[in-house]
Parts: sequence; C-alpha cells; structure tokens
Amino acid sequence: MSARPAAPAAPVDAAIVGGGPAGLSAALYLARYNRTVLVFDTGHGRSTHHQVNHNYLGFPDGIATVDLRELGSRQLAHYPHARIVHHRITDLEGDADRGFTLHAQGHHWQARTLMLATGVLDHFPHFPDWQEYAGRSMFWCIACDGYENRGRRILVVGHTDAAAGEAMQLHALSDQVRLLTNSRSDEISPLMRRRLAAAGIPVLHDRIKAAEGKEGHFEAVVTRRGLRLELDALFSVQGATPETELARRLSVALTPSGYVAVDTEQKTSVPGVYAAGDLTALHSHQVAAAVHEGAQAASAAHYFLHPPELKAG
Repeated sequence: MSARPAAPAAPVDAAIVGGGPAGLSAALYLARYNRTVLVFDTGHGRSTHHQVNHNYLGFPDGIATVDLRELGSRQLAHYPHARIVHHRITDLEGDADRGFTLHAQGHHWQARTLMLATGVLDHFPHFPDWQEYAGRSMFWCIACDGYENRGRRILVVGHTDAAAGEAMQLHALSDQVRLLTNSRSDEISPLMRRRLAAAGIPVLHDRIKAAEGKEGHFEAVVTRRGLRLELDALFSVQGATPETELARRLSVALTPSGYVAVDTEQKTSVPGVYAAGDLTALHSHQVAAAVHEGAQAASAAHYFLHPPELKAG
C-alpha cells in the first residue's frame, strides 16, 4: 500500500516563490510585520550569476549579486517565523477566500497570500562553458555593466533592432563596438543598419561556435564560419522569457509583452496574489527596482491580511 502525501501544515501568512532580491526583500518586510513567511528558492536566476552590481546604493565598491543574496538570507534568519525552503514549486491552486496551496515533489504548503518573484530566463549565447562568462564578461544590461566597459572591445550579440540600438548606445562608451547576429535570421532594419554604418559599427551575420578566455573573461570568440573576434566584453541582446508558468496556473493577467501585469502596489489581477521583480516589466530590470517592488508587495499583502476593522473605510 502506497504512502499518502503528508498533509499540509498550518497556513502561513505569505508564500513567496523566488529567492532573489525581490523575494528576499518581500520576506524581510513581511517578517518585520510579524507575518509568517515561506520563501521557495531553487538557487537559480540572474542573481546567481557572477555579476558584480555597482548600482545598488550603499556598496561603494560594488557587491556580487550572490553575496547580496547571502546577506539577505542571513538577515532573514533573524526572524524565526520566516523560512527559506529549497524546493521548486511545480503547481499551485486556490484563491484568497480558500487560501493557496503550493505543490513540490510530494510536498504541500498552504498560504493566505501568494507572491510571485520568479524572474526571467535569459537567452544567453550558448557555447562550451558559457556559464563561466555570464556576469564576468558576458552581460545583458548597459545600466549595470556599461560603465565598467567604456573604451573596451565590445561585441553585441543579437539579430534585431533592439540589438542594433544597444550597439549604438554602447558606442557612446567605446569606439570599439561590433555586432554579431548569432542567428540564422538577420532582422535588423535598413534604417538601423544605416545608423550602425554611420557610427562605424560592423555587422557580422554569423554564429558563435566557441570562446577563448580565462576564468570567465573573454579573449576571443570563434564563429561557425571560422572568424576569430577578439573582445573584452559581450553584451547579449537575445531577449529573455518571463517565468510566468505559475501565474498562468492562477489565470493571472499578463501584459501584451508577456510579463505579469501589476498595479502600483504590485497587486495582480487575482486578489491575494502579488508579483515583484523582473517578472513584472519588460524594462527596468535592476536590483534596486526588485528590492523596492518586493517591499511594496509585502506592504500591500500585509494590509490585505488585516481584518476589516483595521482597514480604512
């Protein structure tokens, strides 16, 4: 006779799916509101790359995003009613009236409110050991890493006008910029191609086969056609996919670009469900924005959990 799955424990006030800056910020605020919290963290996502963040106020020498996550986890550990659980949520169900049930590999949890901070999946160029370069010399964000690469040899990777636009922006920081489509298709418009040519930015229609470098720092990439392109930094403009699978399970409304639609308090279209971080917008994917949105969502969820007599009329 097979064993039955364990019954869910008593509901927590809030379940947060995602342990990056947005999720940890929300958990900290909720913990300080004396709410019981579970954070589900798989240890994946942008904040687990090798990137050093120089934009976050209070760290004059910058801070590695993995270190920021570690500091956030240590900070949250001061609150025994907030826990980080290393499980991948595979399904969820419920509503604000019945509560929400989260499922993961035979485990179940219940929560009165739910926050989604699942981020996005970046489409970095794939070549042997590409993960070693992500965040060290392969980037996705000018605001985060453009300044450190001024005057250096930069390769922009992408086959659309968005990639062409980023190459033009990077040209303001360096006169050594090239664009590689890294795709079977080349969708750069004639207008953007003329602008690239006027700026002296070559466009190469080829794909990356391998990289040469040491400890995650590029020396060159080799293309399928045999070109060897020396570089110091690669900026990937191949897009990202928002991780909305769980949002779709609850029929949460999405924006036309596929991100979770939220209001100014991070409320989604489903009562009791909030979203924060890169999941909520096509642009402004910054640690500072994620931390702010997590705090905002937590405050909104805390107010939602108040009994009616404590709410303004």
